Amino acid sequence: MTDHLNLRPHKVIRTDREDGSILLQSGYALGPVARCTGDWLHHWADKTPDHVFLAERDGDGWRKLSYVQVLEAVRSIAGHLISRDLGPGRPILIVSGNSIDHALLSLAAQYAGVPTVPVAEQYSLIPAALPRLDHVVRLVNPGMVYAQDATQYAGAFALESLSSAEKLSSAPGASGATDFNDFLGPNGADVDSAFAKITPDTLAKILMTSGSTSDPKGVLTTQRMMTTNQAQLAQALPFVTARPPVLVDWLPWNHVFGGSHNFNLMLANGGSFYIDDGKPAPGLFDKTLANLRDVSATISFNVPVGFAQLVTALKADKQLCERYFAELDMIFYAGASLPQATWAELERLALETCGQLPLINSSWGLTESAPAALLQHEPARGAGIVGVPLPGVTVKLIPDADGRCDLRISGDTITKGYHDNPAKTAEAFDAEGFFISGDAMRLIDDADPSRGLMFDGRMSEDFKLMTGTWVRAGQLRLDLLAALAPYVTDLVLTGQGREQVGMLIVPNRATMAAKGWDATDDNGAMICAPLMQEIAARLTDLAAKTSGSANRVAAAVILTDPPSMGDGEATAKGNLNFPKILMRRAGLVARIYDVADPARIAAL
Repeated sequence: MTDHLNLRPHKVIRTDREDGSILLQSGYALGPVARCTGDWLHHWADKTPDHVFLAERDGDGWRKLSYVQVLEAVRSIAGHLISRDLGPGRPILIVSGNSIDHALLSLAAQYAGVPTVPVAEQYSLIPAALPRLDHVVRLVNPGMVYAQDATQYAGAFALESLSSAEKLSSAPGASGATDFNDFLGPNGADVDSAFAKITPDTLAKILMTSGSTSDPKGVLTTQRMMTTNQAQLAQALPFVTARPPVLVDWLPWNHVFGGSHNFNLMLANGGSFYIDDGKPAPGLFDKTLANLRDVSATISFNVPVGFAQLVTALKADKQLCERYFAELDMIFYAGASLPQATWAELERLALETCGQLPLINSSWGLTESAPAALLQHEPARGAGIVGVPLPGVTVKLIPDADGRCDLRISGDTITKGYHDNPAKTAEAFDAEGFFISGDAMRLIDDADPSRGLMFDGRMSEDFKLMTGTWVRAGQLRLDLLAALAPYVTDLVLTGQGREQVGMLIVPNRATMAAKGWDATDDNGAMICAPLMQEIAARLTDLAAKTSGSANRVAAAVILTDPPSMGDGEATAKGNLNFPKILMRRAGLVARIYDVADPARIAAL
């Protein structure tokens, strides 16, 4: 059903070593790699000058820029950047979200050899998160800071640590910031000479890690890392080069997947990037649906909760469904495993609508790997598979007695280290130079590595019960999230040094509101009888299907207050800082194991 995509079957070379480790490499050779992102821009401005590259909402329509218009703007902006004291030691900090002006500034900086540091807009918009922004500022010492709207991001501009940085804004108002529109005018700088000096090793970005286990670290991201990753994707997914791809996407550009993978996928292949001003969140998903009604994308990126909401909308709106599947080549999920029910509904709707299936897949990667290192590029038999090594990536697996493997990687897409942090850089690599991911993987078929790898949690998330039994927390958490949907948005497992596994639950308030369920606050724990009964029934059902205390949750407590970004319990990407939550909410953890506590939900 996917024959029209001319997909390349997996081809993996396996090497078993004397020390017990396993090396996996792609059987395909890496194709040509561009020098830098600016070469892509020149290529498409020359080949398809009037084709739409960037578009964003403008009232009921779209503001669109063609490739030649983007190149002209990028060269003008680059000239103004060259005339300032900017560079690797004084990068450009970008504090606002996705926009055309954000894209133009980033591309111009890469054209001129000035690194950018895009950060989560929540760092500026949530007062309690400003210390996180201050940490980034003191780490990278920016010479310029950009915000789309100076009034909206006034909290960031007012930071003492940014007092010496030039402020730049597309809507400066009365802030005193330089007007971004002034950068679109002529400048006498020698832009051609600056661009000619860009090499594959030129630093393009400093991308901040999520900070889910420590303060955010600055990942040094070179031109080579980004251009190599796109060459790898082109080898694995030939349909992206067969015709210009079209993307309607909300994933934030401070994150490597949205800002490097998705953005550059359009630029490298002459595609069109429609900036989605919505997201799968209350009050915003309707914007996404409106955008999808306007534009038929060839690729659909989202997180599982976004696809779940999309399925509901597609089933209720035949016209939207036809528009969504009209040109679709690939549905790509990331961030968590896609529930099998959502996968099945997407396939059913696709077949009913257009008679053929898009490729439904996922991959694995990190900020440190630019990001894709593993990719499922042939049709999968279900969710949860993250694929095989891309061309040019070497995967090292260090298996334990149960077949679970510590994953390490090397190749041209892997960072050389962290900005101004030699200690963390040294810790990140093993003696052979492989990056230590901290993630666990499992071969789907030990006898056939081309079947791919399945994510098996974080090595550091695992813990031991009092019995000495290991709890594989990563996979157990994914299983529970699928089993407890749609009542639970996230959860934290407990049980270190105890006899049983428990969990703290972040409830889905939207589902509760839709059902009219009330909640009583009891010192941080929620008492909501119908929700507690629903969760207890599901935990009881799960317990009946599993064996062993490490695979079964005995009890839970529902949180009244969601994890706080300001207190370090959650990151801007939505990831939970499990150790921080367990430390700050130790009292609630204790209540999970108090059989007399009225807030305790027990599996029977």
